[in-house]
Amino acid sequence: MNGEPPVLNGAADKAPPRSDLKLRVLSAAVMLFVAGGAFWFGGPVLDLFIALVSFATLIELMKLVELASEKPLVRIAGSFAGAAYVGAATVSLIALPALLVAIVVGVVICTDTGAYFAGRRFGRRKIAPAISPSKTWEGLMGGMIAAGLFASLTFGFMALAVSALSSEKPDLPWGAMLAGAATGAMLAVAAQAGDFLESWLKRKAGVKDSGRIIPGHGGVFDRVDGLLPVAIIAGLAFLTYRITIS
Repeated sequence: MNGEPPVLNGAADKAPPRSDLKLRVLSAAVMLFVAGGAFWFGGPVLDLFIALVSFATLIELMKLVELASEKPLVRIAGSFAGAAYVGAATVSLIALPALLVAIVVGVVICTDTGAYFAGRRFGRRKIAPAISPSKTWEGLMGGMIAAGLFASLTFGFMALAVSALSSEKPDLPWGAMLAGAATGAMLAVAAQAGDFLESWLKRKAGVKDSGRIIPGHGGVFDRVDGLLPVAIIAGLAFLTYRITIS
């Protein structure tokens, strides 16, 4: 879920200029403040925030589809597919409890962060240079490790909190932590797939960023490309759980 540069898991050819880096940090701080406020209030405020971000994402995706092809049928099919893609992620995020939304976002952030630093430090073997030349297998592994660690600690803490409420003496939740590690790693791969999808669309459209609404970061789609597939998977898992226990 990131524009270029920096990319999700690639070693950038050059570090961003200092002025650009300051702008990116400032924009990131503003985004974090707004998103944090939405989570703080929760309920309708969080739902509205999700809906607004999704709407902006859909508009940018539609523009990419329009630029990517001049064939009317391709544009129509791409628009319907994009609407279904963004719509499914939106419904999932609104349906999930706020805590699970925070965990999903945390997994994606850890994926981006781990992949970026691992890619810059160790990145050598490119995954798909024709789509995104700067993304590497080493970066992907870094993202999987970071996301797995985050999910492992989160699952373990939640399991420990639940067991602490019971009458039995709580034990270290190794099973939950292992499940969290596996889940986080798999979701990191899904986030990578979402990033590649947007990179492919941008390459077909001949643009660097999906938009210019966020100074130093590009468009909204650039920021949530990896979140979309992860949200859909989390929503389907939550729906399956609800059906199972009902």
